[in-house]
Amino acid sequence: MQMTLKRRETMHRLCGKGLEIFNEKGYYNTSLDDILNELSLSKGAFYHHFKSKEDYFINIVQNLIVQKVYALLVEPLNHCEDPLPAILESLENALEPGKKNEMAYGFMLNDFLTEFNKRNEEISNHLKSILSVWEVNLVSVLKRGKVDGHIARHVDCEGAATYIIASFLGMRSLMMDSTNGQLKYQYIQQLKQYFNAIAAHKVAA
Repeated sequence: MQMTLKRRETMHRLCGKGLEIFNEKGYYNTSLDDILNELSLSKGAFYHHFKSKEDYFINIVQNLIVQKVYALLVEPLNHCEDPLPAILESLENALEPGKKNEMAYGFMLNDFLTEFNKRNEEISNHLKSILSVWEVNLVSVLKRGKVDGHIARHVDCEGAATYIIASFLGMRSLMMDSTNGQLKYQYIQQLKQYFNAIAAHKVAA
């Protein structure tokens, strides 16, 4: 039990540092020697934990990126009454610049999706599966919002979820190398208008 816990802590530390490296330099611009130097590991120690650089990155996806996406974009929606304000807040938070000791613009899924597109099908599929979890959750909370009277009955929940994800990923790409807060402000204002258009508007008696 103690060895298992120690190994888990080691894996979490190695994956956390690796996520910082890959997020900063990109997967294909990071060599195994870069990783070993940053982690202060020998090749033997690295291969004790991981089969390859690719296996290392897949571990990072499964153990850390999934957690980050879930914490930012899925979990906040699970206990809300009206999903639209909760979705808006989750997207705003996911676009926030990082605080001290955190990576800028903490949600990096789109960055890696772009980097691995048509270059590594296995890793791309792991990343796309995270998007699928987010999409399924969005559709579920939007449908619940319709039943509870927060969202207009005519709304196509699958289409709305696709639009929300696509618009967010597009904005994430635009903000990748920008600290321009105006971009985020304009995006959020347009989302508010869209959400207002699909919200159920109760007629006063």
